[in-house]
Amino acid sequence: MGSPYRLLTVTLLGLVTIIAFEAMAISTAMPQVARDLDAVRSYGLAFSFMLTAAMLGIILAGVWSDRRGPLPALFAGQVLMAAGSALAGLAPTFALLLAGRLIAGLGAGLIVVALYVVIGRAYPDALRPRVFSWVSAAWVLPSLIGPPIAGWLTSTWSWRWVFLIVLAPIAVTFTVVSTQRDRITAGSAAEQSAPSDRSGHRRLALLGLGVAVSAGAMQWGSDQLVPPHGLSVTLAALGLVGVAVTAPRLVPAGTLLMSRGLPAVMMSRFLLTASFNGALTFIPLMLVNERHLSLTTAGAMLTVGALGWSFGAFVQGHALMHNRRSELVVAGGASLTVGILLLGAIAEFGWHYYLVGLATALSGLGMGLAMSSISVLSLALSPVSDHGRTSSSLQLSDVLGSVMGISAAGAVFAAMHNPEGSDIRVFELIWVSLAAVAALVMVGGQRTRT
Repeated sequence: MGSPYRLLTVTLLGLVTIIAFEAMAISTAMPQVARDLDAVRSYGLAFSFMLTAAMLGIILAGVWSDRRGPLPALFAGQVLMAAGSALAGLAPTFALLLAGRLIAGLGAGLIVVALYVVIGRAYPDALRPRVFSWVSAAWVLPSLIGPPIAGWLTSTWSWRWVFLIVLAPIAVTFTVVSTQRDRITAGSAAEQSAPSDRSGHRRLALLGLGVAVSAGAMQWGSDQLVPPHGLSVTLAALGLVGVAVTAPRLVPAGTLLMSRGLPAVMMSRFLLTASFNGALTFIPLMLVNERHLSLTTAGAMLTVGALGWSFGAFVQGHALMHNRRSELVVAGGASLTVGILLLGAIAEFGWHYYLVGLATALSGLGMGLAMSSISVLSLALSPVSDHGRTSSSLQLSDVLGSVMGISAAGAVFAAMHNPEGSDIRVFELIWVSLAAVAALVMVGGQRTRT
């Protein structure tokens, strides 16, 4: 925050805050969006489609930044995120809202990677750790205030403002980034890629496009399986095959088999995000549709989960925990499993909705303990020369896990949704199944030991 860096630092934190707010706030508003646009059955697509586009953006931004520097990806990301948010906020139909989510997701993916490159170029080595600490902290406040604000906006005005409210901040950050061009590019000039590097970049971009298209086809096809017809079944099957063929080529060999060491780390990350995001996505829908609670109350339950995550992250950062990373992953998987199982029990036995806060806190605690520990393990188990590739694989596992978890839960909900009655049994099935996925993290944690 010294005078040479203050404006750039505030701008970077502003961009992170915008992305974090959008992610948390939309989760709270979506039950009302789905009802207004007659798309309750397709509820999960609004989340999984955006994450799929973000995954593509992450891969493309890495290639683009290596070849042209971070500015083009950063500018394009802000424009796309603003355009997608505007389209979603003004959408008269659910199909147009999904298109807006795709565009905004692509922009968010570009921004996230470009930010890391900017930090590497604009700040000296001694300042970078502190900048990354501030970036991590910038996720906390939106996680706490995003859901309540989204609930208030939706209840008082309209859910459309939850999308549109980010346009003004993006206009400000875009303007400030334009004034900081020299500082961003002064740290180190963008090097020209060698022909071999360019060939690798093209291959990586094509694989990323293949994963994203396959995941999108799988999601759309699985959402249209009721009533079943040939096109939807074919799309779902081809999409699943496409993900199975392309994704393993972007992560370490042996990841699917959870081989000991780095592959187990990657698979644990995939399982964590799949179970956590798949489970929490449907909490507001259950509380609003089945318990008839307000959106603000439903959002507060997500806020409690964010507090649990923050506490878990604080615990794992203690000096006593530095050499117990594998145990922390196992403990995180156990806490997440218990939290998701508690959600299923609340739905089954009709327990008080306050216990949803406990369930999300336990789930968040598990993520706080395990996610940072997995990041540390991924770097510890790979040579320094491979840290870039390892970080990219970890991000892919992170986002792909979220996509697959939400997609699977969304497909189950779309197939079993009862427009005329209760969906309690559907929520139970989703949460019990995802708890089983979370339990596999405890196995993966054991296999991260080498």
